[in-house]
Amino acid sequence: MMNMTPDLQKKVAAVAGFVVLAGVILYFELPQSGPTPVAPAVVTTPVTAAPVSDSNGTKTGTVISVPPGNAVGNAAKNLGTTSAQLDPTLRMAAMLVTESLVYTGGGRNIFSSSSFPVDIPKPIAPVRTAKVAPGPPPPPPGPPPPPPIDLKFFGTATGANGTRRAFLLHGDDVFLASDGDIVQRRYKVVTVSVNSIVVEDLANNNRQTLPLQSR
Repeated sequence: MMNMTPDLQKKVAAVAGFVVLAGVILYFELPQSGPTPVAPAVVTTPVTAAPVSDSNGTKTGTVISVPPGNAVGNAAKNLGTTSAQLDPTLRMAAMLVTESLVYTGGGRNIFSSSSFPVDIPKPIAPVRTAKVAPGPPPPPPGPPPPPPIDLKFFGTATGANGTRRAFLLHGDDVFLASDGDIVQRRYKVVTVSVNSIVVEDLANNNRQTLPLQSR
């Protein structure tokens, strides 16, 4: 086996690295082998244009013919041009007919100064009824009724001499009164009977009959 010095080993390694690097560069730079792609062929179809004329020989337009292979959908129907249907001639007969028309309206002719206005009937006024005299005013309201006497008659008591006295209740107060007595310095007992008493309200000057009630 051949013995190499360290200096020689370094030179051999450098040469080997250079060779590898050159091979990699050549691999990426050189064109790849293989068939060359072919571009698709573009097929063009000739399109022809033909002039279109009306019955008088006047050129009215152009029709473009497209081969059947390039048409999509149904072909539209050619109805011609509208230029042959337009007639710019002024028709005087029709204008004379309109000028000979006479206004025959039944009312006033607003275009004539000799036309008299039409009489418009005036509306009939409604019948007016005679006014009824108002009656006398109502009488003024009378005085309010007197307030009820605030006493409750719930029983009687008869003394040894035959005098009958009444038990009266005013709120929570109980009174025993005979004929002529005054209760609460306002109510005067006039008469006392078994089932009712007559009491006079001195403040309002009126009398009321109080029936017997259960307590």
